[in-house]
Amino acid sequence: MKRLVLTIEYDGTFFHGWQVQPGLRTVQLNIESALTRMMGQTIRVSASGRTDAGVHALGQVAHCDVPKRIPPENVALGLNSILPGDVRVVECRWAPEGFHSRFRATGKRYRYLILNRRKPTALLRNRVWNIRHPLDLDNMRGGAFYLIGEKDFFSFRSSGDPGTTVRDMRDISIEKDGDMVTIFFEANGFLKHMVRNIVGALVEVGRGRMEPGNLKKLLDSRSRLNAPRKAPAQGLTLMEVFYLNSPPDSLTNPVPGGR
Repeated sequence: MKRLVLTIEYDGTFFHGWQVQPGLRTVQLNIESALTRMMGQTIRVSASGRTDAGVHALGQVAHCDVPKRIPPENVALGLNSILPGDVRVVECRWAPEGFHSRFRATGKRYRYLILNRRKPTALLRNRVWNIRHPLDLDNMRGGAFYLIGEKDFFSFRSSGDPGTTVRDMRDISIEKDGDMVTIFFEANGFLKHMVRNIVGALVEVGRGRMEPGNLKKLLDSRSRLNAPRKAPAQGLTLMEVFYLNSPPDSLTNPVPGGR
């Protein structure tokens, strides 16, 4: 068996997330079904992490073990001829020895898009969160400041998320171009719904319903009792997964300065 590394792009609108779930349409199920058809035997795929229903990806990374030594570029071509139009393999390479898409990852980068205008959008409705009220980006940046560094993000987790809630948030950047507000998050890992919960809180700060310092209080409280609602899924995209020393060069991109 030989291990392949796949970089995958998908529109999450009509998927029930990444992970296989009985009776539901998921990204993993579609890719595994296509690989199984190509290879003539059952193939399982492991990703760098799960994405929720409605969340998109431009740079999801996954690996799989295959029995045939088909050139990786031909594997990508074959998969894209089988897969539905809302999921594509944008790169396929042989994995270096010991590579694992999840356990060798050193970080991830997510993007959240907010359309900040009164008029709704038809074309972007599955890509953005439309906020009609003006947002104060300086206040949002002030609130984001308290989330940078190694913190306990218990207050921004999904209920029932197991394991440690400590993560190292490398960077949060908030920019605006016209009506579009773009928020980038980089960290060594993310909890389930963590980015969406943070965006929900930042929007409350931007609308003046919370003070920037309230994010520190929320962080320190280790409770979601007073936390704002999480942002909707459609504005979120997994942009990139970072690795050190593997996989091959085009996928090797350490997090600047350090899921």
